Amino acid sequence: MPKPVVLIAEELSPATMEALGPDFEVRHCDGADRAQLLAALPDAEAVLIRSATKMDAEAIGVAKNLRVIARAGVGLDNVDVPAATVAGVMVVNAPTSNITSAAELAVGLLLASARNIAPANQALKGGAWKRSKYGGVELLDKTVGIVGLGRIGQLVAERLKGFGMTILAYDPYTSAQRAGQVGARLVSLDELLSESDFITIHLPKTPETLGLIGKEALTKVKPGVRIVNAARGGILDEAALAEAIREGRVGGAGLDVFAKEPTTESPLFEFESVVVTPHLGASTDEAQEKAGIAVAKSVRLALAGDIVPDAVNVAGGVIAEEIRPGIDLVEKLGRIFTAVAGSVPVQLDIDVRGEITEHDVSIWELSALKGIFTDITTDPVTYVNAPLLARDRGLQSRLLTSPVAEDFRNVTTLRGTLADNSVVSISGTLTGPKMVQKITEVNGFDLEVPLSTHMAFLSYVDRPGVIGAFGRLLGDAGVNIAGMQVSRNELGGPALVVLILDSQIPAEVLTAIAAEVDATLAKAADFED
Repeated sequence: MPKPVVLIAEELSPATMEALGPDFEVRHCDGADRAQLLAALPDAEAVLIRSATKMDAEAIGVAKNLRVIARAGVGLDNVDVPAATVAGVMVVNAPTSNITSAAELAVGLLLASARNIAPANQALKGGAWKRSKYGGVELLDKTVGIVGLGRIGQLVAERLKGFGMTILAYDPYTSAQRAGQVGARLVSLDELLSESDFITIHLPKTPETLGLIGKEALTKVKPGVRIVNAARGGILDEAALAEAIREGRVGGAGLDVFAKEPTTESPLFEFESVVVTPHLGASTDEAQEKAGIAVAKSVRLALAGDIVPDAVNVAGGVIAEEIRPGIDLVEKLGRIFTAVAGSVPVQLDIDVRGEITEHDVSIWELSALKGIFTDITTDPVTYVNAPLLARDRGLQSRLLTSPVAEDFRNVTTLRGTLADNSVVSISGTLTGPKMVQKITEVNGFDLEVPLSTHMAFLSYVDRPGVIGAFGRLLGDAGVNIAGMQVSRNELGGPALVVLILDSQIPAEVLTAIAAEVDATLAKAADFED
């Protein structure tokens, strides 16, 4: 079997290659060269990028085999996540790889601004000893306002606490209790602006945060405040900041990010009190190595068909080990459901019962949806686009859980209502040390049948001779019965048989069987890819 192609579109650390391992054919291209990138993408199942490669709708469109886009870093400004989601392509990043580096740079910029390190350095190297001109201020007993108390903001708070600073924080999504744990007092943005001697920004760039610290906000700041932005360009209005510095309302600033990047021109560059760096937040050896290793591990998981905790367009999060064996079972139950129902339901309940519900089983809802659509669309169905397919087909799903299971330790039922208001149900479980996948119920008929590659489901009125007809017609077609189980709820009433077959049953043979035994249901389910 050929190895999956992994495309490395930008320079990554050697540790990235080590973490990928020998299971892939690794190719390289210059992702910043558009023509070279588009030529390299059609064979790729995974592409690893940093910030220079634009994976937009056009690039995703030519990458017909692509399964995962891995950004070795945090920001995803260069990835069209909605286009990837529609195409069923998983997008992953390394959200914690650079948090220490970014926090340390923010503290460094704050210190550089407080002590005028950059202009003093430039003057001395230029031959001028200007000791009196570049005096600064201490951090001790000063107030710092942290705008955004996420992972990086919290690290900054912990570090500045060591300088003896009073810490204020503004974050509408953080509790006062969580702020208190890192030594910060949660306040409104206006209070933070008016009381802080230093302000440092640690927010994501969103429509709500764009321009948050702008002209109006800068009229409310404490005179002489120093402002640091090592988060994302555009959150701090650079033109408004330049005006505030020029008017003396702001004493200085430290910026690592800009609204337009790369940039070598800004009204802020004229001020000695402004220290700038070219987006170095993640530019440490440690951060680059962490990011490369993290996304390499995510690529391995994604290409193995597993759920990736760092995927940004897949719900599910961290999967408990106890949950993992059921992912494939529930997906197969979804495929059987579609085979038996012959259509997509309008409402689907994923009903999980038993002690397994002590864990988060929400990923099983995705597995069920993936299974429902796998055999009815020519496009690849993934954990990424299965919810979109459900939405487009008018399928509403819900996850139900209960700690009590009657006949098995754990059992999962897919119960769906079709457009004609009929109901189809399929139940399954895992049994024994080998976690054998079994069907335990179909449309109210109790069973215990191991899942197999080739299966058939037939309902009919129970009477003598029906089983013989199955054997005769399948034997004439050269299809061997490896196992079977019949279930009925009353003598002479409806019955259901599940056949385990050694090969796929031809459609015309299944039709002939249904006609001979007057079956009300005759469906086959096959799991060969």
